[in-house]
Amino acid sequence: MATIYDVAKVAKVSPKTVSRVLNGDAPVGEKTRKAVQAAIQQLGYVPSIAARAMRSNKSGLVGLITGAISLSPQQTETAGLPDLFIVQGIQKALEASGKTLLISDTGGRMERVPDLMRTFEEHRVEGIIYVADHHKKVALPPMMTDTKLVLANCYDERGTPAVLPNDYEGQKMLVQALIAKGHQRIAYISLNETLDATRLRTAGYCDALQSAGLAIDPDLIIPADLDSNDADAEVQLLWDAIDRVLKLADRPTVICFGNDRMAMRAYGILRSRGVSLPDELSVAGYDNHRLITETLYPTLTSVELPYAAMGVRAAQILAALIRGEPAPSNEPLLVSGPLHWGNSVLTRPSPLIQLSSLGRKTR
Repeated sequence: MATIYDVAKVAKVSPKTVSRVLNGDAPVGEKTRKAVQAAIQQLGYVPSIAARAMRSNKSGLVGLITGAISLSPQQTETAGLPDLFIVQGIQKALEASGKTLLISDTGGRMERVPDLMRTFEEHRVEGIIYVADHHKKVALPPMMTDTKLVLANCYDERGTPAVLPNDYEGQKMLVQALIAKGHQRIAYISLNETLDATRLRTAGYCDALQSAGLAIDPDLIIPADLDSNDADAEVQLLWDAIDRVLKLADRPTVICFGNDRMAMRAYGILRSRGVSLPDELSVAGYDNHRLITETLYPTLTSVELPYAAMGVRAAQILAALIRGEPAPSNEPLLVSGPLHWGNSVLTRPSPLIQLSSLGRKTR
C-alpha cells in the first residue's frame, strides 16, 4: 500500500508538501499541486482519515442512533409516521456540510444506546444525533468526551439541544380550521393518554374551542389506543369510541383522530355503520402519512407531522455546535407543519338569518 512518502518521491516533493495538497491548509503552486495529484493517481494512494483526524482533531464524522431501520410494521402504531423520515432529513442536511453520516440501529432495544454512544465516541465522531420513534422524554448517559449531542423527536431533563414537533399548535390549527368551516361539535378520538403528543394535542384542541367560545364536552374526547402492540384490542377500543360518539343525542359533525392510521381504520368502521363520509360525518387525521391520506376515499384531511424538517433542524443545530456556536436555547426547538385539506371534511353552511312578517330576525 502506497504511503505519503511514496507519493512525495514520485512527485519529487517533500512529504510536507504532499500533506499541504491533501489538507489544503497552506498555499501550493499549481504545477506542484498537479504533480502531487498525478502521483496520487498513479500510486492509488488513499489518505488515512484516522491519521488526519488525530492531527486535526476533526474526523468529519457524525453518528446517528435510531431504531428506524429495524422498526417492524407492528411497532408504528404509536409513532404514526416511521422515524426514517427524520433520518432522511438529517442525511440531506449533512450532505452539503461535508460530513460523513454513520448510522447505527438499536434493533428496538434501548439498552443498546449507551454502548452505541461510547462506540461512536471511540471512533472520534464530532457529534451524535439520537432519533426517537415518537415524541417522548429520554434519559441518555452523559457524553464522556466533548462530542456534541442533539436529540430529535425527544427531550431530556438536562436541557440537551432537542428538536420536537409542535403537537399543541398542530391540533389547535386543525380545530380552528374546522370551526372556520362551520363545525361546532368536534370530537377527538385520541392516541394513548400517556403520550406527550396526546397531552399537547388535547390541550390544543381545548384551547381552540375555548378561543371560539365553544364549550368543551368531555363526551367528545375519548382515547382509543393502548401502550402496547395489541391490534385487536385497539380495533375494539376504536369501535367502542366511535359507537359512543355516534350514540350521543347531539352528535358531532366531525371527528379528529389521533393519527392517520387510526382514521384509516375508522373509515371502515363508519361505513359498516352506514355513515356516509363526509356527507353525514367529516373526518380528520394527523401526520399526513401520504400512503394513507392520498389513497383513502375520500382523501383524508390531515396535519403534517414535520419529520423531514425536524431532521434538517437537528442536523443544522449539530453543525452549529460543532463549529463552536452556543446552543440556540435551553428549550427544545418546536417545528410546525401545515394542514393538508383532503375531501374528508365537508364545509357546513352558516346558520341562515331570515326576516319574519313582523320584520324581526329569526334563525
